[in-house]
Amino acid sequence: MTFTQFKESLQQATPPSLNVLLLSLWHDGKGDWEKAHDLVNDLEGKDAAWVHAYLHRKEGDQSNASYWYHRAKANKPNYSLEQEWEEIVIELLKT
Repeated sequence: MTFTQFKESLQQATPPSLNVLLLSLWHDGKGDWEKAHDLVNDLEGKDAAWVHAYLHRKEGDQSNASYWYHRAKANKPNYSLEQEWEEIVIELLKT
């Protein structure tokens, strides 16, 4: 799946077949932060921590976001949430 196809899938009522991290970002892209967070809340790994960090940054919980960026071994970005969302989706589509 390409990034363009992923973005276009947001027009659909149900998600395409995606791994759980991309599914989380799909729900976030649809405006369902709670569902997105529920999907990654108990996951381990660097990529899961990155998605989790992004979601807490979006929520406005900066201290929790910092914790998860640390777990992801990443710096908290100083650019837009939209840009970070795209960056994560593009990276996860490669795997």
